[in-house]
Amino acid sequence: MANLTDSFGRSIDYVRVSVTDRCDLRCCYCMPKQFHDFHEPEEWLNFDEIERVLAAFARLGTQRIRLTGGEPLVRKDLPQLAQRLSALPGVEDLSLSTNATHLDRHATALRAAGISRLNISLDSLNADTFRQITGGRLEKVLNGIMAAREAGFRPIKINMVPMRGVNDHEVEDMVHFCIEHQLTLRFIETMPVGDAGRSATESYIDLSEIRKKLEQKFELIPGVMPGGGPARYLQVAGTKINIGFITPISQHFCATCNRVRLSVDGTLFTCLGQEHHVALRPLLRAGISDRELEHTIVAAIRMKPERHEFNESPEKVLRFMSYTGG
Repeated sequence: MANLTDSFGRSIDYVRVSVTDRCDLRCCYCMPKQFHDFHEPEEWLNFDEIERVLAAFARLGTQRIRLTGGEPLVRKDLPQLAQRLSALPGVEDLSLSTNATHLDRHATALRAAGISRLNISLDSLNADTFRQITGGRLEKVLNGIMAAREAGFRPIKINMVPMRGVNDHEVEDMVHFCIEHQLTLRFIETMPVGDAGRSATESYIDLSEIRKKLEQKFELIPGVMPGGGPARYLQVAGTKINIGFITPISQHFCATCNRVRLSVDGTLFTCLGQEHHVALRPLLRAGISDRELEHTIVAAIRMKPERHEFNESPEKVLRFMSYTGG
């Protein structure tokens, strides 16, 4: 089996796939509240095209696939796509990122389709604060989380973006919530991706500050979690709960980056913090062969930049997080 290795020696075995750029929430660090300039469905890759691209990645050694959005559960018939992708030879891990607002209706079907792990965005346990951040209803997300637990998803990772003066006072409550419901908790620093992301950086918090706050209340010991992501984990002593810290700004993890992103319109982005990309949709619809598709992917991986430039050039990335796939 071939392996995808970039020019810096990093092995790329993880593809994040945006199946839609649409979302029913408007998280302040992701998408402007009044944004409606979405791609039209004919510009989206269809399921056959998504499967073909990911089959090529799998033949080249990719083992991990994550379905993202926007909110992936607003894409019709998503469990059918998940079933097709989980059956691809070489794919060992199929996961989903979601805001969980539709998860109560789809959890069982997604689990049966081969998705084993979930990342769920939850930035507040206060209904008013949640509405302020996302424009949505907290109750729907909590119902989705409980449905996922009942469907047998393990692990379920809760992603929280702490923001100064907004929800940073809730981090201890979130730890207690995750201990109670046997959920993994991950804190993520805000990133200057698009206008919404740059606006949110005004409330940016270095996660070392959050860690110090938690260490005053909990005994944290070294922890580890399976998966292909960049989180650094600590375990809450006396529990099985891990807390992860994802620090793209304060302590970037570019040297070990193992992932690329496929947007809903078939654009392959090799770095979240750069504009390097290859448009695959025109090639697919022009009849590119499987061998040529593989060669295109290999060439794209070789062009993967060494690191992002969020700190040096925060204005560089113009696209929204929801378009890229998080």
